[in-house]
Amino acid sequence: MAVALTAGAAAGALAACGIPDLGTGGREDGGPVPPGAKAECPKIAEPGDSKARQLRGMWIATVGNTDFPKAAADKQKKAYTRLLDTAKAMNMNAVFVQIRPNSDAFYDSPYEPWSQWITGTQGKDPGYDVLAFMLKEAHARNLEFHAWFNPYRVSRQDDVKKLPAKSPARQHPDWVRKYGKGLWYDPGLPQVRDLATKAVMDVVTKYDIDAVHFDDYFYPYPEDGDFPDGATFKTYGKGMKKADWRRKNVDTLVQSLSGRIHTAKPWVQFGISPFGVWRNKSSDPAGSRTSALQSYDDIYADTRTWIKKGWLDYVTPQLYWPIGDPRADYAELASWWAGQVKGTGVQLTIGQAGYRVGEDPTWKKPAELSRHLTLNARYPQIRGDVFFSASDIASDRRGFASRIRKDHYARPAIQPVVARRGGKAPPPVQDTTATPATADAAGGKGVKGVKGVKVTWRPSQGATSYGVYRVDGEHPGCAPADPARLIGDVRGGGIVDPAAKPGHAYTYYITALDRLHHESRPARGATVTAPEG
Repeated sequence: MAVALTAGAAAGALAACGIPDLGTGGREDGGPVPPGAKAECPKIAEPGDSKARQLRGMWIATVGNTDFPKAAADKQKKAYTRLLDTAKAMNMNAVFVQIRPNSDAFYDSPYEPWSQWITGTQGKDPGYDVLAFMLKEAHARNLEFHAWFNPYRVSRQDDVKKLPAKSPARQHPDWVRKYGKGLWYDPGLPQVRDLATKAVMDVVTKYDIDAVHFDDYFYPYPEDGDFPDGATFKTYGKGMKKADWRRKNVDTLVQSLSGRIHTAKPWVQFGISPFGVWRNKSSDPAGSRTSALQSYDDIYADTRTWIKKGWLDYVTPQLYWPIGDPRADYAELASWWAGQVKGTGVQLTIGQAGYRVGEDPTWKKPAELSRHLTLNARYPQIRGDVFFSASDIASDRRGFASRIRKDHYARPAIQPVVARRGGKAPPPVQDTTATPATADAAGGKGVKGVKGVKVTWRPSQGATSYGVYRVDGEHPGCAPADPARLIGDVRGGGIVDPAAKPGHAYTYYITALDRLHHESRPARGATVTAPEG
């Protein structure tokens, strides 16, 4: 894995990660040029959205301190950055970070109190902007940041009076319903939709996030009795059936938020990770051959409509069952979801159950999740996977994460193009150079002691990151950006390649990418011989 020179300490932990031998080859399409010369490759086509492109991510859950500790600020920061380093070591390229778990905030919100999952006390200022820190560190590692919001959940306990004075639920108890062991906003109230919209748009406008993300919590999962929204239904139902009215309430929020987000910042994606079963075929001919809880009927989330209407940029169904499960077979659901997005332009990624590894005889097999990714390759509509959760990836229980890296994530991947949001490839980079890097030359905080090859280039206007491709041997002309030769997708103007073998000659090609992953054609390569040890 290449080390980004500009990532500083954020990249230091990556230097020990080796880059696989990418072999020899590379088609020349022009003569050699001196290192540092301004040179483009006009005869080489832009790479396009190849099948090798994947989103590879993990959820970082903060509710209940699942993946984020209640601790002093310095310990929290170290714990979070360790998870990011784990993601990079796994050759992942995105994190999905929960920043509004319980009508609260991981930033200084004008609408809601500070989250209890930071300090242990809701409303207590942690002394730093947690979201700004999280975002900066993710981007330093070129990890796409999906800001994860829960739109309706208020509290895991059911006493409104225990909430801080700033809580909208405390100020407007008439918006709140007790259900199960917790508190929920009533999705049928326009004021609730307005609050959720304000919370999301506050983050979209103030922070440089890459996406807004919702998970599967809309109306609460069924417990004893029906959700107590009878009075709201009487006021706003307008002759509809209650189930249809509830779905309409959720549809309204999803549709309106999609429009608001993309009007404010067209490049910010909007995605949802629903429960893995929309409807069973026994209930609807359009459903899947399953016999499980149905998100359409039980939590009033009509994901299929959201896809068909184009309100989402991506959908990440939580397929938390093994292959062959009699109630909900992973293979059946992967095929069903691929069929739903086909031809829509909505990107499909799959939510994978890292947390289940070791649970029962099936999940004790460390290869089960690797088998899921192998099966995914049958469907061109499936463009990647997101794992729940980060702590499970870090713990590598029974070696499942190591198996995934070995079988599927051995080299980095650029994310698929977000085609529905416009954008275009930046101009190609110029002034590519490749020079031997000793420990001193590599230098700088975070890459101290790294040896190998130092590659630099002049940043391209409009580029967010840069694809770095390595070919064995001297090929100083032009070559296509072959995904099999990608060694990094980094921010800034240079990298150190610590895996370059001493005494071997290599040629490096650089491409420029915008934040929606449109990729320029590569610049002419720069050739160098890696220094002897």
